[in-house]
Amino acid sequence: MTRAVIFDMDGVLTDSEPVINAAAIAGLREYGIDPKAEDFVPFVGTGEDRYIGGVAALYGLRYEPAMKRRVYEIYLQILPGLIRAFPGVHELLRGLQAQGLRLAVASSADRVKVEANLRAIAVDLSVFGAVVTGEDVELKKPAPDIFLAAARQLGVPPNVCCVVEDAVSGVRAAKAAGMRCVAVEQSFAAALLEPAAPDVIRPTLAAVTLADLGVA
Repeated sequence: MTRAVIFDMDGVLTDSEPVINAAAIAGLREYGIDPKAEDFVPFVGTGEDRYIGGVAALYGLRYEPAMKRRVYEIYLQILPGLIRAFPGVHELLRGLQAQGLRLAVASSADRVKVEANLRAIAVDLSVFGAVVTGEDVELKKPAPDIFLAAARQLGVPPNVCCVVEDAVSGVRAAKAAGMRCVAVEQSFAAALLEPAAPDVIRPTLAAVTLADLGVA
């Protein structure tokens, strides 16, 4: 039975993809290129170094850490008021807390973005026994490292954890970690998620039940 639930952030708790996309486009334009929104799609969920660096490479630019710093400056400036929690987020978190489950966030994004997003959607960081970010692990999703790190911080074995994910790379990471996985179609359709073999697919987070998570 599940004793801990680990949430991805973007695409699960909130959708900040349009905001980071706009910030990345604006930031990379300062380096003399004109990237398109669709250029970033293959790099969603892989962390900002790859998200920004992958697109820079498409246009013949060598990635520099200063690019990400500038993108985050723009992101934090434009973020307030642009994102909200997906329906059901606060209710599900309260319900899991009431059940006595351990909770974590495991996101490929950097900590500055994770914390800014959670504040923006009025989710208190103290809800989570662990917050693991892309800066905390060497190998990003679909490697299992980020979810295994979350389990270690929560003090539970992987086989009693359930991950809630929206991306194929995240589902693969969860299954590679030996964890149950519930996928939500808030970013990708079921047909794209199914090959990664999540245990359950639901259309939205609001549709996820305790039974789906292996709690009841």
